[in-house]
Amino acid sequence: MAFEGLTEKLNKVFKNLRSRGRLTESDVKAAMREIRMALLEADVNFRVVKDFIARVSEKAVGEDILESLSPAQQVIKIVNDELCALMGGGQSRIRMANSPPTVIMFVGLQGAGKTTNIAKLAGYFKKRESRRPLLVACDVYRPAAIDQLKVVGGKLDIPVFEQGQGDPVAIAQAAYEHARRHGNDMLFIDTAGRLHIDEQLMQELKNIKAAVKPHEIMLVVDGMTGQDAVNAATAFDEALGIDSVLMTKLDGDSRGGAALSIRAVTGKPIKFCGMGEKLDAIEPFYPDRMASRILGMGDVMSLIEKAQESFDEKKAQDLEKRMRQGKLTLTDFYDQMSQMKNMGGMSEIAAMLPGGAGKALAGAQVDEKQMARTEAIILSMTPRERDNPDILNFSRKKRIAAGCGLKIEDVNRLLKQFDAAQKMMKQLAGGGKKMRRGRGGIRFPF
Repeated sequence: MAFEGLTEKLNKVFKNLRSRGRLTESDVKAAMREIRMALLEADVNFRVVKDFIARVSEKAVGEDILESLSPAQQVIKIVNDELCALMGGGQSRIRMANSPPTVIMFVGLQGAGKTTNIAKLAGYFKKRESRRPLLVACDVYRPAAIDQLKVVGGKLDIPVFEQGQGDPVAIAQAAYEHARRHGNDMLFIDTAGRLHIDEQLMQELKNIKAAVKPHEIMLVVDGMTGQDAVNAATAFDEALGIDSVLMTKLDGDSRGGAALSIRAVTGKPIKFCGMGEKLDAIEPFYPDRMASRILGMGDVMSLIEKAQESFDEKKAQDLEKRMRQGKLTLTDFYDQMSQMKNMGGMSEIAAMLPGGAGKALAGAQVDEKQMARTEAIILSMTPRERDNPDILNFSRKKRIAAGCGLKIEDVNRLLKQFDAAQKMMKQLAGGGKKMRRGRGGIRFPF
C-alpha cells in the first residue's frame, strides 16, 4: 500500500503529541525531527524535506498554536496543509483543445509502464467523459510495442493507429489527420522509451512535438523507482519541456517518496496515477486526498466515487424490494459479488478508510480462491437454477459440480449459506425492520 511506512511513523509522532496536552517549542522541534526522518526514509528528496520541515516548524511554534486548546490538532492540520501544498494544492486537469482533437504526447523511460497506462488513461476518458480516443503507435523500436498497444486497446475497445516500423514523426502527423477525419476528439501518442536518456531519443521527441504541437506532454514515471523518477522528470523537463506526470505503480511502493518530491523539484503536477494492474486501475491525482491518506485520515471521497461507479441504482431498488419479500436469488448474490470486486481489493479499500477502520480492514484476509469457487459454481448453473435454487436435486448438483471442476460438497456448502441468508432476510422482513440502502448498494451478510 502506498505510503504505508510513512503513515505508520507519522501516526506515532502525532499520538505522542496528543498525549502531551499542552505543547512547548521543544516538543514541536522533537516532533519535527521525527517527521524529517520519516520523510527521508520514505525516499523523499532531501531538499524537499528540508524546506517542508522549515515551513511547518515556522507555523507550528507560533504563540497562537502553542496556546490553543488543542495544539496537537493544530500541528497536524499544518502538516496536512503543507503536504497538500507540496503535491500541488488542488487537482490539475488535462487541458482540452478548443478545436479537437486534444493531443497528448506521452514520454518516459523504458519499463515505466507507458504503453499500458496510456491505454488505461484513454479508457478512463472514454468511460468517464464519453470521449472518442485514438491510440497512436509511435514506439517503432521496442519489439512488440505496437502489438502490445493493439492488445490493450482492443480490450478497452479503443482504436489504434499504426503504420508499422515507419517514421514516428510521419506516423504522428498521419494519426492527427486521421483523428480529425474520423471524429476522434483525443489523441494519445505512445512514443519510444529508452533505458536511459540520450540525445537521439530527445531529438526524436522534439521532432514529434514540433510536428503535432501537443496540448500536453505527459511524462510517465515508475513510482517504485523513488528518486530516479524525480531525476527522470527533471531531465525530460529540461530537455523537452513536460507539462505533467502520470505516476505508475503507486500502489506497489510503501514509501511513495517520488509522489511527494516531483512537484516540488520540477514544478510539474502529477495528474494521474496507476493504482494496480487492471485496465481500469487509474485515477486522478488529488493532493488533498493523498495528504489525507498519508496522515491516516483515509480518503472517503474516492471510496464513495468507486462505490458509485460500480453501483446500479435500478438493480439496487429491485434487490431491496425482493429482500423485503424474502425472495433473494443466487443471481442477486453474483451481482453483489461482482460489484464488490469492481471496487478493488481489500487493501485498496482499506487505504481509503480513516484511522483504525482502515488498519483493521487492512489486516483482514479475503479468500480470493473461495470467491472464485463461489463464482464458478453460480456461473455453472442455468438462469432458472440461479433464480430457483429449490429445484437443485442431486443430478443437477452433480452437473454443476462437474461444470466448474468442484465437488458436490462445495455446491451444497454454498446453498446452505444462501439458505441461511434467506431465512435471515425473512426474519427481518417479518419483524418490520427497515432495510436501508446506501449509495454503494446493499451488502449480503455472507
